[in-house]
Amino acid sequence: MTQNLYITATEERSGKSVIVLGVMQMLMKEVRNVAFFRPIISDTEPGDDDPDINLVLDYFDLDIPYEDTYGCTLSKAYELINSGKEDQLHDLILKKYKKLEADHDFILCEGTDFRGSDTSFEAEINADIAANLGAPLLLVLSGRKKIEKEIMQATQLSIDTMLEKGSSFAACIINRAAETITPETFHKLQAKNRALSRIPFYVMPENSNLASPSVMDVKKWLDASVMHGSEKLAGLVENYVVAAMQIGNFLDHIKPGSCVITPGDRSDIILASLASKASSTYPDISGIVLTGDMKPAESVQKLIEGWQGTPTPILSVATNTYQTIMRLNELYSHIQASDSQRIATALGTFSKHVDTKELTEHLISSIPTTITPKMFEYALMEKASQDKQRIVLPEGTCERILRAADILLRRGVANLTLLGPADEVKSRAAACGMDTRWVEIIDPQNTNLLAPFVDEYMKARAHKGMIEDIARDRMTDPTYFGTMMVHTGYADGMVSGAENTTAHTIRPAFEFIKTKPGISTVSSVFLMCLSDRVLVYGDCAVNPNPTAKQLAEIALSSAETARLFGIEPRVAMLSYSTGSSGKGEDVERVIEATKIAQALIIERKLDINLEGPIQYDAAIDPDVARTKLPNSLVAGKATVFTFPDLNTGNNTYKAVQRAAGAVAIGPILQGLNKPVNDLSRGCTVDDIVNTVAITAIQAQEEKRLFALKK
Repeated sequence: MTQNLYITATEERSGKSVIVLGVMQMLMKEVRNVAFFRPIISDTEPGDDDPDINLVLDYFDLDIPYEDTYGCTLSKAYELINSGKEDQLHDLILKKYKKLEADHDFILCEGTDFRGSDTSFEAEINADIAANLGAPLLLVLSGRKKIEKEIMQATQLSIDTMLEKGSSFAACIINRAAETITPETFHKLQAKNRALSRIPFYVMPENSNLASPSVMDVKKWLDASVMHGSEKLAGLVENYVVAAMQIGNFLDHIKPGSCVITPGDRSDIILASLASKASSTYPDISGIVLTGDMKPAESVQKLIEGWQGTPTPILSVATNTYQTIMRLNELYSHIQASDSQRIATALGTFSKHVDTKELTEHLISSIPTTITPKMFEYALMEKASQDKQRIVLPEGTCERILRAADILLRRGVANLTLLGPADEVKSRAAACGMDTRWVEIIDPQNTNLLAPFVDEYMKARAHKGMIEDIARDRMTDPTYFGTMMVHTGYADGMVSGAENTTAHTIRPAFEFIKTKPGISTVSSVFLMCLSDRVLVYGDCAVNPNPTAKQLAEIALSSAETARLFGIEPRVAMLSYSTGSSGKGEDVERVIEATKIAQALIIERKLDINLEGPIQYDAAIDPDVARTKLPNSLVAGKATVFTFPDLNTGNNTYKAVQRAAGAVAIGPILQGLNKPVNDLSRGCTVDDIVNTVAITAIQAQEEKRLFALKK
């Protein structure tokens, strides 16, 4: 039977969609095929879809038709119940649910939004629907503007009411709570009530970044037109400033994230607002709303159009200032799938405050043996965040690096150091919407670390006759400086290559980080995320024509990398022949490499199955394997593919990437004493996020192994 969970709130503005995001992320990591279903959605304007459904379908890339993701609208539910046809309502919902159940392993259900006229009706109907679907409840209670006593009373009443209806509970989350509210607050309730003692309680604090609407939300809510700055509508509005006073007084009221509301003919306020945005002595505003259907004078509009500073959104509305601010007070913002900053914040907040392992144990009775790309990606993020490492990013002025850093910080994946001139890094980060308060910024040319790093580099390269002038020049290079940070322990790992070549990225590591004991070959792997599994390809980026010994080392290093990322290593030593069917120098090299690797497996007492020589089809296809290499522990189910040379490996990974639509994560360097990883110069923000998470996990493993040796 398909497993399920029903997330329901007790009032509006509970932040339920944040919980939905967090739970869906948790499920995607553990369950292969997850569906999303809303039994009852709020009524929307013609042409509009439910925002929570759109968010989940788009962000998690669920291949489910929109019309299959909900039962009916709230008005339709009222109509059926008021006409005595409640059974028809439940039949309608169950029929739609069963259609999803036939094709999915888990269904996450989200209850109503509590924006109707009768909240008690919505509470009851959610409990009834959950019971009919056999779904345990995850109850979301709002702690917004409530003291401890009020939250405890509301929690007790809600749970008691639902228990009377026969509901079962997976957990209870108090969301948007004051900092004084903690999980310990609810131990008193649990001590008094045996039923409550079996329910896990979690508390998530209020987060203004999640509660605040974006400028795009303001635009849509007011049906405003955009006069300027359409590319910056994702910025968050943290407060509203009604500007009706003189400039000297108005500027004192600006706060970070202010949205300025002013009549469209107040050119003085408009220009002062733009000037404040460009000034380092005033906080950044999020946008300007011009009221009264009035536009600034043409000369002022011309000045705005030629503005060279960071674009500031300027919206225009027909309503007057009073009507506009009253309408904004009713604005309820929705997280959009394109809002990567707020999604990252939501996921990071959920992971920090909810024990996902405990919650998972309440929901999932069995773990699938296959790994999908989504499972793999979420597993990376969670594993990296469990023991945060410091990762240095030398390309600190690169926009893609900064956008990735923002996501990594919001999700709590790693501690970060950005290299580059501090003013330039901060300026470019601000343009990307990144808060640099939580990141370390170092300028290699202006730091007290430079002198000791020069000395360390001269010592490491003394055998090459290194002199101080050259050493200083090298250490002011961000890539060399970042690598030295890793070498000396100021950072745990480094990721670079978005703007630099592979050679420039990894050369410093070869010079002084060096290889691990017992390993003479630095190599690489790509993690190939196919639609239903993750495979490891090595070496596709570093060694052009490896010897038999190097191939053996690449195979064993690749197997250990696979295991580190949760992939059971079954290693195929690839060749153009399988077993003893072929002859030739290239085949003989793979045969020798296989013998060396198998001998090392026995010598080091490694738990690795390895087969070679073997063709790719025999390695991956069980039917071919039964013909070409029957009774093999690797053939037909290989997870690690060792290519005989760079030409074969590089072409194969790119062919699979393009032809099969696979996501290729890498290259991931292996064999170094400390983790340094290279990016493609065409990498996306997601590529950078994944590579940093991988580097952090490698750093965790290095520390674990070092601790075992002590």
